[in-house]
Formats: sequence, structure tokens, C-alpha cells
Amino acid sequence: MKPQTIIFIGRSGCGKGTQAKLVEEHIQKNDTEKREIYYLETGAGFREFLKGDSHTSKLSKEIYLRSDRLPDYLATWMWSHQLVEKTTGEEHLLVDGTPRSLLEAMVLNSALGFYKRPANVVHIDVSRQTALDRLLSRGRSDDDTVQINKRLDWYDKDVAPGVEYFRAWAEQNPAACTFIEVSGEQDTEKVHADIVAGVKMY
Repeated sequence: MKPQTIIFIGRSGCGKGTQAKLVEEHIQKNDTEKREIYYLETGAGFREFLKGDSHTSKLSKEIYLRSDRLPDYLATWMWSHQLVEKTTGEEHLLVDGTPRSLLEAMVLNSALGFYKRPANVVHIDVSRQTALDRLLSRGRSDDDTVQINKRLDWYDKDVAPGVEYFRAWAEQNPAACTFIEVSGEQDTEKVHADIVAGVKMY
């Protein structure tokens, strides 16, 4: 098995993190060469970044508390410096939570081209209502209806064009990208099975 690149994208609450972990386990079991897996999860990194005392961290926290989206340059920095500093090209790469805009999708695609990494883009599709219900059920203090709806609004406005960008890119460049559409309305095991069936091992 060559080093794989799999990008998970979808609305908040669609199950990206859960499915990324399941795919990670699947690769660990099936890769006879036992390559390392680099799990690039921007959300955790961002939350840690918010705890900092830098000028940028403080401004970012203000944006977070308003449930607004980070500017593209900062969102891109959150993952791009990790690719530069922490990857060798020999590991599998799982990306969770990126891209969050059309511009970020284009930058990510340019990075994959630079590293010569064909990618599987897994879009886990759930309705807005399903996303809302799931996020409310978590019971987190920052997950009230107003804040969640604000995040879902910017998904529709900003993230969805990035999804369509990768869909079109895969159609035009099948050797560089496979776009996999999976219904996240199904149970966890069925979603995982559909992802594994659709992923193209380059």
C-alpha cells in the first residue's frame, strides 16, 4: 500500500472525526508495510492555539467566541506548517476539518500537488437539521442553537463551495483525486463501510 491521503469534509456533526478514526484503524490493520499515519485535525490544533497569549491568539479567540470563521490565511497556516514540519512523504495522511472555504480548498489542492499526493476526498453528507440535532445533543456549553446555526450558515456559504471544487476537480483529474459522497444519515458502521468501498487506493 502506497502512502494514502484521505480528506474528510462535511457539516459539523456529520461524524468526520469518528469516521477518520475508523479509517485510521482500517489502514493500520491492512497496511502490510505498517507505515505511520499522520492525522491532521485542525480543530484540536486551533483550540490549543486559542489558549496562547499572542496577539494573533487573542484576536482568533474573539472570532471563535462569535462563532465566525477564521480568515483564510490563518486557517491555512493551521495545517500548512504541519505538513512542512512534520511529514516525510512516507506516511499516510488523514485530514479532518480542512478545507473550510473555496480558497483554502484550492491551497490544499496545490499542496497535495506539490507533495505529489493523489487524494480521496470523502464528503459525509447530512442535512442541516441532522447536524443541528446532533450538535445540540452533545450538550456542550458553546453549542446553543444560535451559535450552531451561525456555524452551519458559514458552512453553507463558505465550505460548500470548497466541496464542489473538489467534486469538479475529481471529475477533471481522476488520476489526482477521487471524490466520495457518503450519506452520514446512516449508522456509523454503514457510513464506514461506504467510505472503505469508495476509497481508491492509489
